Amino acid sequence: MNDEFVSEAKVKAGKKYLGFQMLFFAGTIALNFILPRTASHFKLPLYLDNVGTLLATVLGGYLPGIFVGYLNNIINLRGNPGNAYYVVLSTLIAASGSYFGRKGYFKKFGKSLLTIPVFAFIGGVLGSILTYLLYGYGMGEGISAPFARVLLKRGSLSIFWAQMLSDVAIDLVDKTLTVLLVFAILKMIPERLKPGLWLTGWRQAPLSDEAQLDARHNVTRSLSLRSKIISIISVIMVFVAVITTVISYILYHNFSMKQYAYSCTSAARLAAYSLEPDRIEDYLKLGESAPDYAEAERRLANIKRGNSDIEYIYVYKFMEDGVHVVFDLDTKEVKGQDPGDIIELEEYLRPYRDDLLAGRVIETLVDDTMYGRLLSVFEPVYDSDGKCVCYAAADIKVEDIKLSSLNYMTKVFSLFIGFYVFILALCIWLVDYHLIYPIAAMTMSARKFAYDTEEGRDKSVERLKHLNISTGDEIENLYESLSKTIAETVGYLEDVEAKGEEISHMQNGLIQVLADLVESRDKNTGDHVRKTAAYVRLIMDKMREKGLYPDILTDEYIEDVANSAPLHDVGKIMVSDTILNKPGRLTDEEFAVMKTHTTAGNRIIAGAMALVSDSGYLKEARNLATYHHERWDGKGYPSGRSGENIPLSARIMAVADVFDALVSRRSYKEPFTFEKSMSIIAEGAGTQFDPQIAELFVESADEVMKITKEHESMVGQEIRDLKADP
Repeated sequence: MNDEFVSEAKVKAGKKYLGFQMLFFAGTIALNFILPRTASHFKLPLYLDNVGTLLATVLGGYLPGIFVGYLNNIINLRGNPGNAYYVVLSTLIAASGSYFGRKGYFKKFGKSLLTIPVFAFIGGVLGSILTYLLYGYGMGEGISAPFARVLLKRGSLSIFWAQMLSDVAIDLVDKTLTVLLVFAILKMIPERLKPGLWLTGWRQAPLSDEAQLDARHNVTRSLSLRSKIISIISVIMVFVAVITTVISYILYHNFSMKQYAYSCTSAARLAAYSLEPDRIEDYLKLGESAPDYAEAERRLANIKRGNSDIEYIYVYKFMEDGVHVVFDLDTKEVKGQDPGDIIELEEYLRPYRDDLLAGRVIETLVDDTMYGRLLSVFEPVYDSDGKCVCYAAADIKVEDIKLSSLNYMTKVFSLFIGFYVFILALCIWLVDYHLIYPIAAMTMSARKFAYDTEEGRDKSVERLKHLNISTGDEIENLYESLSKTIAETVGYLEDVEAKGEEISHMQNGLIQVLADLVESRDKNTGDHVRKTAAYVRLIMDKMREKGLYPDILTDEYIEDVANSAPLHDVGKIMVSDTILNKPGRLTDEEFAVMKTHTTAGNRIIAGAMALVSDSGYLKEARNLATYHHERWDGKGYPSGRSGENIPLSARIMAVADVFDALVSRRSYKEPFTFEKSMSIIAEGAGTQFDPQIAELFVESADEVMKITKEHESMVGQEIRDLKADP
């Protein structure tokens, strides 16, 4: 029906394709499931887990693409629960693919290749950083691990950069193959089927692509409604996420500290229980050569191996001369002290020196040590007499707790961003189809509503009816109210227009009656007022064709001048019949009286103007009545105006009035021939008449002749009708 709406056939086609859409999206989900497992089966260093996502987003829109990407990670949870944390990457790839699809990047092979760096950046760079935050770089058995180990062996890169470069390189190859597969599949799908795959949720007559773009980017005084809704949703979700994350972090951190403290306490107690307290002195004196020393050390090592969080396990005896080492297990980074060594009491333990010397239990410590910030537990070891002979201690690095908290925060953030993108896409989709598009359609229909013609009004009303908005909420109520109001307004306008036309006909009729009344007193004028009105309209039409006075010669102006032209001699009603119908030439005194018909006409029309609020055409009627005897050279009357100081309508009437007087019979003269009359008009150009108007009038001689003959024929018929009337 209109450029902003699609055809009914396309609407029906969209409903027809609904089942096919569901089948297609199920197929894209299956692709995301099958291709990664196929690559894994053939031991290919590829992921291929976004082919279905890109197909869904390019052909179905951003919402199906993000949904398929989101679902892809959820489905793969069964194989690897850690996949859930990469949902943010899938949704970002889907969102990017939607943009590229909208811009037509996948329609041409060259342009499709330009998308590869973007997808590789999301999957490689962001994916690698996410992996580091989640698990660190341990050179495990992931797809990129072999390549990372090769880079490490070269010795020029750290673990971080080796893993980063490895991930990016693998992902660049993966995304290249992904884009090539997507492009190939898109080429195999028939073009006639592609429009039917786009997921829509119209609650009205669908808008064209251009109209949808206008609706989404509508120019407003401030933020658009769409932007406000998206902003509100985003702010609320971010606010909730921040509050939830902060609370979760605090709770998790406190819980972690308790858990680590519990683990540390458990390890220290196990270490204490594993020792032979009565042999501590032997261990200090004989060291590793003491009986059962090696066995005790092995038990301590097993306790450390059994709890991966424990960084250090050691056994100290606190004495006045210092800290005596009983056991101190080696770690990968630090070699333990030898048994019997005496070391200085560390700064963080000095506040507890007396308690340690007395063998009392001390609280769990979190402090800075020579080995970093540690969480430490010291468990007293009592001999058979109940005397504390030493302390078994276990340490956990606080950095490990922080990394655990960071790992937790990364998981929360990743899950939130993925969920946020999906929810935001869903909200935008619902807002567009249930709010923005219906409002935009009503706005466009209202803006394009044509009130000026009956045909335009009918088309505008039909356009509004065609919207057929059925959101089932306040928007639908607004639409129905708008439709009803506009329909009633159109009906009212039609009534007003009909009455306006009726008044206009009455007005023109009264003007003609008044003109006829004046004409009937002047036996010399004949059909003068009708012919001059026709000449005036002809002149104005010719002037507009030539592009003269475009700001003045509007449709309204032409109608006003043409309709009020018959009133140009209305002032003659104030001139006596003796002078008006004198058969001979007027004396100077009589001519002076005759000239007063211009000022009398001015007074008569000015009086009429004072009685109405909208003078309209009367303004030009007054100009015609007052100044139609003015001359271009300033020698006319009543004011002696010259040139363009004379109103345009009066300059036009001057030519028409004089020409009709020349070709008409008067009681005091015979009519001039048409040719002679035209030559007189031409001669008067630049002196009596506006030269442009006189020239146009002479150039239009054929049309002037036609008007003259038509009116002579009409007058002749009227005379015959009067003679035939008994």
